[in-house]
Amino acid sequence: MTDPTEFEKRARQVLEESSARLDGRTLSRLNQARQAALEQLQHPNRLGWRSYVPAGAAAGVAVLAVVMWSGRGPIELVPGASTVDDIELLADADAPDFVDDGEDLEFYEWAAGEVES
Repeated sequence: MTDPTEFEKRARQVLEESSARLDGRTLSRLNQARQAALEQLQHPNRLGWRSYVPAGAAAGVAVLAVVMWSGRGPIELVPGASTVDDIELLADADAPDFVDDGEDLEFYEWAAGEVES
């Protein structure tokens, strides 16, 4: 092992000085945290449900692939319209927001009634 550099020596000195100024309660809590971490290294616990995440993701992709290649056509939001039209309807940023615009809701209801008649 190489000798510590001047920077490393100074860093150690500063850390030791700052730890000497800590109160007893803080030192006790730090020691308890250190002991708990060392205990964790001695007896690592199982990952639990996290160990199943990769298998679940692979199963989800497999199900999606089967659904996509099962021969069923795409779900149509607007009957008779193409999928591209449906996507354009959903992605239209300039479309009026009917939910947030409560004051113009009566106008939109009137306009819809005029179009239907």
